[in-house]
Amino acid sequence: MKQLFLLSVLLLFSGCSVAQMYQSDKYVKYTDIPVQQKDFLDSLQKQTFLFFIEELNPENGLVKDRSADWAPASMASTGFAVPIWALGAEKGWITKEFAEKTTLNLVNFFLNSEQSAAADATGYKGFYYHFLDMKTGKREWKSELSTIDSGLLFAGLIFARNYYTDNNPTHTAIRDGITKILDRADWDFFTINNPESKYYNGLSMGWHPETGQIDHCWWGYNEAIVIFLMAAGANSKDHVKIYDRWLRDYEWHAPYPGLDHYIFPPLFGHHYSHMFVDFRGIYDIKLREKGIDYWENTRRATYTQQFYAMENPKKWVGYDEFTWGFSACDGPGEKFNKDGYKFLDYSARGFAKKGDNWNEDGTIAPTAAGGSIPFAPEIAIPTLMNLKYKYGETGLWTKYGFQDSFNPTAGWTASDRIGIDQGPIVLMIENYKNNFVWKYFMKDKLIINGLQRLGFDK
Repeated sequence: MKQLFLLSVLLLFSGCSVAQMYQSDKYVKYTDIPVQQKDFLDSLQKQTFLFFIEELNPENGLVKDRSADWAPASMASTGFAVPIWALGAEKGWITKEFAEKTTLNLVNFFLNSEQSAAADATGYKGFYYHFLDMKTGKREWKSELSTIDSGLLFAGLIFARNYYTDNNPTHTAIRDGITKILDRADWDFFTINNPESKYYNGLSMGWHPETGQIDHCWWGYNEAIVIFLMAAGANSKDHVKIYDRWLRDYEWHAPYPGLDHYIFPPLFGHHYSHMFVDFRGIYDIKLREKGIDYWENTRRATYTQQFYAMENPKKWVGYDEFTWGFSACDGPGEKFNKDGYKFLDYSARGFAKKGDNWNEDGTIAPTAAGGSIPFAPEIAIPTLMNLKYKYGETGLWTKYGFQDSFNPTAGWTASDRIGIDQGPIVLMIENYKNNFVWKYFMKDKLIINGLQRLGFDK
């Protein structure tokens, strides 16, 4: 019976072939999808939501990097959690009071935690270390003071500043605390000013108290676009030149007919900023000259991965029209190497153009399709349903929804769930349903000003 149900769902959306031209008009609105798909999305979203409640320290609002007992807090996971708590309260999965209190605890923790050049501080120059101890909030693993991970934390806080708008002490404290946190972020501290550097005038990926600024900048299209909006919105001195440096190395390719886009092989690079920024119908200089927006760019990147899986030039086990999805995720590792196949541990995996595979080793991450639900629901939702019904009973589907990843060639399934992979599933389902994160985030003056200063318009 289960197999017949799945077959009926997949046949409704089948008929795609690698040889055929991509058609952008196949998009299916949430109101038009079958009830079975709506029920599946509800189940997937609710179970995945649990990660951000059960892997949480409610006293300080920090959320684990992954579900392992030993895992530290991740700034990006924590940033994703802020709107996730809000939508959970709206759905009755947690109380409104719990969401508000946890958010306020998080704001107060960051507002009052140590900001200094000390190696065990929580942050410096208004930014935060990639990983923090779940209890003490101090730096873990000698991690970097991270521009992107701080930026994704800030994105969650920007959402909260526009969501918690009642005139009461809790909401006022949330808003005022967030404003103080955002105002002290010194974006210009991360400008690479060394003219001898390959990355001169770029925005550095981070800083270490032991060694100083990381001599590597954000360049070419990827997940970091939201931090350039924040830097510009804050009117940082260097926001124009760091954005120009970022745009300089964009790559435009057509991996399949009709799928020309600015490439970044792993799909997380097309999801993280897009969870917060609604890019529909707005263009910067790079997109304006190509005649598409970043929304369509992500849609094409998603179809590129599906077409690649259907083509399957390396003959990995399991790849097909509804079994695909390549992103940053856990992997089997070399102990599973066999028959000439080599497998990686945690890696950023992807495909974006012929002859350019990023660590693609047969490992499939459900977050890749999950994060693409608003952009290509007609292929992303059937893919996720297929993954559950085909592989769920082998260990892929557990209490938090999907495990992080699996590899049919290696006969391997991940033992963990990772916050930055779980978050896009929860948030993008809600954005697809009702624009939940977008409608609050896009109200913020910091983002409105950032878009204007970087030349985005309709």
